[in-house]
Amino acid sequence: MFTDKKIVVVMPAYNAAQTLKKTYDEVMAQGIVSQVIVVDDASNDETIQVAKTLEHATIYTHEQNKGYGGNQKTCYRLALENGADIVIMVHPDYQYTPMLIPAMASMIGNGLYHCVLGSRILGGQSLKGGMPVWKYIANRTLTFIENALIGAKLSEYHTGYRAFSRELLEKLPFENNSDDFVFDNQMLAQILWLGYHIAEVSCPTKYFPEASSIDFKRSVKYGFGCLSTALKYRLAKMGVIKSRIFPL
Repeated sequence: MFTDKKIVVVMPAYNAAQTLKKTYDEVMAQGIVSQVIVVDDASNDETIQVAKTLEHATIYTHEQNKGYGGNQKTCYRLALENGADIVIMVHPDYQYTPMLIPAMASMIGNGLYHCVLGSRILGGQSLKGGMPVWKYIANRTLTFIENALIGAKLSEYHTGYRAFSRELLEKLPFENNSDDFVFDNQMLAQILWLGYHIAEVSCPTKYFPEASSIDFKRSVKYGFGCLSTALKYRLAKMGVIKSRIFPL
């Protein structure tokens, strides 16, 4: 427990057999996590077998692949059902270091913010960490356009390292979001739509063969999805359209 808050780490897992245990061990080493929930999205490798060896972890398996967004929906539902006060999503591919969990949890646990992101851009180390140049350029371009349309000043919208308060998750209409990768982007836009502020901490990341990553084709689809989300946000704010992900 941290400041009398139950901290639950959720791991949306897909083909993460090689890195899951290492990530889990480092999560538990932080000493403040009450529960870890691993949701396996019908992996093709030994992810579920590895997950079952993790002491104290709660395991849930999708019989059919529901997609990255669909996996997260299950993660957040389970975290809330298990009484989480603070929910932190950590990818089990060990791309994001779990050592930032105490810092992110403290910012929520002390009532300063309801959402904290681990930003790969803050600190200027993303390229040194191995982020492909084309992904860096796409990240910066999309973020610039999204900030302009949404009216925010985030360093990036595309990190998979996120912490949320229970209050925020209960208010977000995240069930209306896509089951694909753009879910992440829609969720941040919804947080800003509801008037919450988003904090960021600098997060070093690692890019290596075992780390999950989407290919160029799916990245293009994701990019257009992000632009569509930002445009819908702006049009909904102006009262031009109605949107399920931005309810009045």
